[in-house]
Amino acid sequence: MPMPSPDLLNRIEAAKRAVSAQTELLHREFGRAESKWKSDGTRVTAIDIAISENIFNELAALFPADQFFSEELANTDAAIPVISRFSWVLDPIDGTNNFALGIPHCAISLGLCENGTPVYGVVYDLSRRTLMHGGPEFGTFDGERRVSVLNIAPHAESIVGFHRPFDPALLPACNAVLGQFKIRGLGSATLHLAYTAVGLFDGCVDFNVKIWDLAAAIALLRGAGGEIRFLNGEQLPMRTFDLKMGRIVYIAGGPLALARLAELVAFPSKS
Repeated sequence: MPMPSPDLLNRIEAAKRAVSAQTELLHREFGRAESKWKSDGTRVTAIDIAISENIFNELAALFPADQFFSEELANTDAAIPVISRFSWVLDPIDGTNNFALGIPHCAISLGLCENGTPVYGVVYDLSRRTLMHGGPEFGTFDGERRVSVLNIAPHAESIVGFHRPFDPALLPACNAVLGQFKIRGLGSATLHLAYTAVGLFDGCVDFNVKIWDLAAAIALLRGAGGEIRFLNGEQLPMRTFDLKMGRIVYIAGGPLALARLAELVAFPSKS
């Protein structure tokens, strides 16, 4: 395997520094920050905005030719073409509801993409005070410990991260999963996928997410030997960043868990 380019390595180190620099603010304002509701029904706090600005200001000063995409900083509702070799996808606080209410399952999620595909992810897990990071060429690390996905045959004690589907037509798939595994619904899609990457969960299923929830954790998962399968259309490489994008439906895990989830989660045809 060829050595990663200095361009990529420099960005990875900068990403880890930029996210780590925001953890003190995240902890200081946890459960205290005032919030409001956006027009799409999601919650936002001033800390979401501050973390977005702080991280992107730091990275843009180093890499001015890159593109920077955040759920909280987009200045247009129109789809933005991805045209730079390197782009960044940030969810400054995935799990803002939890953060605002003082529930510790929330994370800073920063994904580095090359030609629209996540190649490295940095996720700070507030609840465990742990920086998870990695990518397909680098392996995945839970703090300083190199980790991999679980790859054992799913069983009744297997843990699957899960969010209830938005579409009633998906309830049969929902019930199939609920009847097979122990379920964890943390209120953070990033953590569901990241915990699958680092071997805390066997797999995860989601019906409701957007690319900013997933970009960093996809890189973690692939670096740890896991797989993600999109059930309602391929999402990568990311060709546009669109705040109005549709919901993503996916399953993920190690090869054995993914195979079992694929048997259970049948996405209805639109024909």
